[in-house]
Amino acid sequence: MAFLLLLLFLAATTVTSHSHASELSFLHQIHLLRPQSGAAGDHLPGITCLSWRLGVETNNIVGWITVPGECEGYVGHYMLGQQYREDSKAVTDEAFLYAASLKLAGDGNDIWIFDIDETTLSNLPYYASHGFGAQPFNATLFNKWVLEGKAPALPESLKLYRKLRSLGIKIVFITGRTEDQRTVTANNLKKAGYSSWLKLILKSSSYSGKTAVFYKSSERAKLEKNGYRIIGNIGDQWSDLLGTNTGNRTFKLPDPMYYIS
Repeated sequence: MAFLLLLLFLAATTVTSHSHASELSFLHQIHLLRPQSGAAGDHLPGITCLSWRLGVETNNIVGWITVPGECEGYVGHYMLGQQYREDSKAVTDEAFLYAASLKLAGDGNDIWIFDIDETTLSNLPYYASHGFGAQPFNATLFNKWVLEGKAPALPESLKLYRKLRSLGIKIVFITGRTEDQRTVTANNLKKAGYSSWLKLILKSSSYSGKTAVFYKSSERAKLEKNGYRIIGNIGDQWSDLLGTNTGNRTFKLPDPMYYIS
């Protein structure tokens, strides 16, 4: 009898522990998970939405304008669910392992480049209200959201930022946001936990009509010309990581909501 009671106690403890762990995993949610809609089995003609997302993340599907309508529910549930956070953690954990393995010069010229939107700051509250990419991008509505300065940090990126700084690595932000959004962006970064940085580079009018790859490559080249060593570079878009002067190693965070060339 005593043995049976012990087994029942252990079983109850295991269930409670698992439940507690599940709760802990969502203590730092970026946005409340909405009721599940869209599953991995959702199909486009000849392809599942999960496979479409893989093609997007590996840069095999390029130049797309909007998320396929059949996949918006799947993308939304992915972005607001645990898998997106676990995928982000896998990337940032690997980034820190790489950084920690380096022998830094210690002269203050080792830098790590972070993108901002969907990398350091998350716009999920905006997308949760306006849809997950099946409609064309609305610059007016998005800029209105940016000016509110309420974007939360992507927790995994914030942890990486703090760990990199503890190693003595300087942080540079390069964003597609424009110069007129400098003050609100800087304040939003600080509010979200990014307390300081070496440089905050925003897109000037001189890059009007240029691709993100051209703009970010040009700004990275300027940094290296000034003696900085780009030891790492992280972003959610391939345009953050392609081109020239990309750094010693790049890291791609997940983002199947939009594509920037």
